[in-house]
Amino acid sequence: MQLQVARIGKPHGIRGEVTVQVLTDAPGDRFTAGTQFVVEPATAGPLTILSARWNKDILLLAFEEIETRNEAETLRGAKLFVETEELDDDDDDEGWYEHELEGLEVRVGDQVVGKVSGLHTLPVQDLLVVTANDGKEVLIPFVEQIVPEVNVGEGYVLVTPPPGLFEVNAEDEAKAETKAKPASAGPADASVSADASDNTGDNTGDNA
Repeated sequence: MQLQVARIGKPHGIRGEVTVQVLTDAPGDRFTAGTQFVVEPATAGPLTILSARWNKDILLLAFEEIETRNEAETLRGAKLFVETEELDDDDDDEGWYEHELEGLEVRVGDQVVGKVSGLHTLPVQDLLVVTANDGKEVLIPFVEQIVPEVNVGEGYVLVTPPPGLFEVNAEDEAKAETKAKPASAGPADASVSADASDNTGDNTGDNA
């Protein structure tokens, strides 16, 4: 089977290096010199690692097949896959990969609020990239408290986002507040009383 382990970002420098978004918990094993990747789109590959190094928290890869910045630019957005017979312990069923999540509906309760468009794998916390119904990009912490259910078979993820993160939350909160507020007739009653008082005064004057 094929397992996606990275997505290529922008070029770095002039010698063909590229930045890489890591999509595996075992980068030290996956990104070593000589490793060959199946690439999507296929026209961009295969690619073989020449060197791998870290620049702060960003992985930089150089490939044997790529020598210039212009060539590296053509790889932007390409997905890197490795052939594997079975998942490693670090790639078990408790984790999800970007290609498995992309296109899934994002639901808040019974409402569909968008679709998963990507996954940012970061050292501290992964972020689920969601394209909301209004076209805006929303980043959601990919933790169990906020994304309690991922159902690839049914084609959705269930999220419990902080209030206001999606437009639906703001609308629901406004409705809830409206229902919670008791009706107040104070100002209207005061107006009626004032009108009644004026009418009484007018009638008294007429009788006199």
